[in-house]
Amino acid sequence: MNKSRGFQIFRDIRTPLVHAVGDLLKASSESTARKAFHDHVWITMDTGLSVRVLVAVNSYSVRNGQAGFDPRIRVGIQSGVWEQLPERGINECHRFSYDELSRIESVDFLPIERGELEKMLSAKVHQAFLMEVWGTPYHREIPGIHQIHSRKGSCATPESLEGRDGALRLYFREGKRLETFLFKFCGQ
Repeated sequence: MNKSRGFQIFRDIRTPLVHAVGDLLKASSESTARKAFHDHVWITMDTGLSVRVLVAVNSYSVRNGQAGFDPRIRVGIQSGVWEQLPERGINECHRFSYDELSRIESVDFLPIERGELEKMLSAKVHQAFLMEVWGTPYHREIPGIHQIHSRKGSCATPESLEGRDGALRLYFREGKRLETFLFKFCGQ
């Protein structure tokens, strides 16, 4: 597969969301000279394209913090067992909504401090062998996926984008476990 194929997929997507599956996972915390803008965990994965895909997961809400609201991310985790694994790749996704997930009403969304969330996500990613993600595609130096969180209005951003939620699902060999991570901001 030639290099332009990986980039071209992201340029040709016609839906607001993508669904991607990849392996060979690596995670790191964002580091910038301005600590106030250090607000993501970056995860790279191999989706079978010619380039790795960068997944940007919020670890802190700069907008809520600047507006005087709680900047912590609320994290809900749905645990389960996998029977069959999804295939690596990237596909268009027309809709993904937390409200349509089974057992969503039983998920507790707990606020987590930035450093703790970054450590937890990094550790989980390093334990997992496969990742599934729903989010908004973007293309800068490399193809990426962001907006891995609820898109309902929050304290600092009142606009809702229904059906455009993002999530992260990690697959573990031990016990054939899977964990789906759901992320919300203050007021969602």
